[in-house]
Amino acid sequence: MRWEPVFCALIGYFVGIINPSYLIGRIKGFDIREKGSGNAGGSNALIVFGKIAGVLCSLFDILKAFFAILLCRWLFPDFVQALATCGTFCILGHIFPFYMRFKGGKGLACLGGMILAFDWRLFLIMLGGEIVLALILDYICVVAPSASVIFTVYYGIVTKDVVGVLVLLLGVAAICSRHVVNLRKIRAGTEMHLSYLWHPNEEIDRVAGGASDEEKDDAFNRN
Repeated sequence: MRWEPVFCALIGYFVGIINPSYLIGRIKGFDIREKGSGNAGGSNALIVFGKIAGVLCSLFDILKAFFAILLCRWLFPDFVQALATCGTFCILGHIFPFYMRFKGGKGLACLGGMILAFDWRLFLIMLGGEIVLALILDYICVVAPSASVIFTVYYGIVTKDVVGVLVLLLGVAAICSRHVVNLRKIRAGTEMHLSYLWHPNEEIDRVAGGASDEEKDDAFNRN
């Protein structure tokens, strides 16, 4: 039995479960999953804690996947699927952390860290493309599912690594499953637009409709 996949998976998962947005919330005395969008990730940290904290949490989540993959590549230089295995399980750890009852973030930043470890030029190209896509559609929730699929297809074309693609598909499935609720909210007209960052009051009013201020706060917290 080869132990490289096991160690890469364990390293990825246990690095992935380190969640700064959740830990900051606990330090402040609350669970971030009960506020904002209900997500334990950088995007909700931006909503709940502010732009600086949101950016820092996102950077941490990107870099934790990036450095975990570098570590696995250094430990197991002959293991072809080191990036795919460690990166995927870092995403799974971020999304399904055992100490948070398997309800964590949505995996976008960890996916970004994996892409960065694969090719920094691809990271910049995809970052620019996904920003344009999010601005056009005015929804940030479309970024993670589309990016995960695009990267998996690109990885398969470039590397011809069938096993690696199959491993990456686990991450794609996990990311897409966490965004099903967002797609339903888009259909219902209750998903926050990206423009919330510039017009928060207008977005809360749009999502909550003609509700009272108390009901609007409740609608926002549920979103």
